[in-house]
Amino acid sequence: MNGGERFDVVVIGAGSSGAVIAARASEDGRRSVLLIEAGPDYQRLDETPFDLVNGHNNSYTAHDWGLSYQPTAAGRPAAFPRGRVTGGSSAVNTCIALRGMPEDYDGWAALGNPEWAWDKVLPAFKRLERDLDFGDRDYHGNSGPITIRRHPWDELTPVHQAWLEAADELGYPRCDDANDPDAWGAGPHPMNKSGRLRVSTAIGYLAPARARPNLTIRANTTTRRLIVESGRVVGVEVETDGQIELVRGRLFVLSAGAIQSPAILLRSGIGPRNEVGRHGIDLVSHVPGVGQNLCDHPALAAVAIVRDPSILDLDQPVVQTILRYTANGSDQRNDLQVEVFSFSPRGGAGLNSFAIAGVLEQSYGRGTLRLSSARPDAAPLIEQRFCEDPRDAARLAQAFRDALAFLSTRAMSGIVERVIFPAAGRPLTDETLQELLLKLSASGYHPCGTVKMGPREDPMAVVNQLGRAHFADRLVVADASIMPSVPRANTNLTSIMIGEKVGEWLRTRPAEYGL
Repeated sequence: MNGGERFDVVVIGAGSSGAVIAARASEDGRRSVLLIEAGPDYQRLDETPFDLVNGHNNSYTAHDWGLSYQPTAAGRPAAFPRGRVTGGSSAVNTCIALRGMPEDYDGWAALGNPEWAWDKVLPAFKRLERDLDFGDRDYHGNSGPITIRRHPWDELTPVHQAWLEAADELGYPRCDDANDPDAWGAGPHPMNKSGRLRVSTAIGYLAPARARPNLTIRANTTTRRLIVESGRVVGVEVETDGQIELVRGRLFVLSAGAIQSPAILLRSGIGPRNEVGRHGIDLVSHVPGVGQNLCDHPALAAVAIVRDPSILDLDQPVVQTILRYTANGSDQRNDLQVEVFSFSPRGGAGLNSFAIAGVLEQSYGRGTLRLSSARPDAAPLIEQRFCEDPRDAARLAQAFRDALAFLSTRAMSGIVERVIFPAAGRPLTDETLQELLLKLSASGYHPCGTVKMGPREDPMAVVNQLGRAHFADRLVVADASIMPSVPRANTNLTSIMIGEKVGEWLRTRPAEYGL
């Protein structure tokens, strides 16, 4: 492949978006598609390691990039898990299959991206899913590649059952389908699981596409940089087993995710002039928005010791339920979540505790991503700067207090022995809680926005609404990095939806992409 074979479409990154794009684009048998993945590829389910199959809990280390991030100025650096395998983070995550609010996508459209309005993205959400519970409703799909179901009551752990009863006690309405566009309240999470099996994009999309002769998957291959000549991307420099090669193509689709996509652009000399220059990289194009606009969901969790540790089991699903609601005085519907985790490592020796997190789902604050080095194997510097915006801090403070309220209910008193965080006697005034948030807020692991889409008139937009780069021909970016803002949901399903839309455009509107 050293500059020899030339592919019609080269997709960089086989994650939540990239695997979908490669699968959809290769449906046109006339076009050759190459899918490049930095991690391994497991072609058969019976050869897939258990950490990827096990949808009851995340895979934290075996198929991870080993990244870290700085959540707040006063906080400690922490691990930032991201999937390094075909399927990307969809292959290692918690299997939460939330869509977000219609207002999220209408907000993207209002920024100059009309193709991403709610009525335009809903068909893609329906196309990707096989909803086993509500597939007959007009806002759901019932025949897509991603199976979605909800744990019924008799499958819930004792912690989740008590939590739902506590939600009733606190006056929150029951919500059977958190993907109902008009709903709010507490209920079971929609999850892309079939029993224990995590239905990733590797399983849902790549597995049935592998037999196509026009689709090539190249795993264990690091993307070093893009090659740009006369304002046009003509190749991608990759490395496999220490061997550096050049892959040529007609169109390049960068789908390496909200962390790696901007890092690849920066290593290619594309980004803010000062950031590129400080690493000795030749500037190809000054694009101020690359690595900026980092969005995520800040969270803070309370931890409680249980009366009877036998109700906890590491083999239980770690997440099963969700509360979605609106902060006091907020004009952003369902901008808060409270979520309970079946167990927590915070209790000390032995498995004896669980956690309840308050989560801010619609955030105003923005972070940055920069290079630590020009080396392709060097982890980027990720700074979130959570809760520096007072609007975010005030609403997350409410979510944390609301999470704590669950632990004082009659419904949960039967399983809770005592709360260990926050410590008993710690004053939770507005001032002390703000200090706590600025020190301990942590990521929901939903980074996006670092290669923002928008019209050319937006100085921070990197790509247009079709994902086409403003600064170079024959380059598309399509993954969580192009989201202008984080949706009010875990971002996996939205990333798959992005892959569906761009993959379909490549197949049905090829002239838009020069094919």
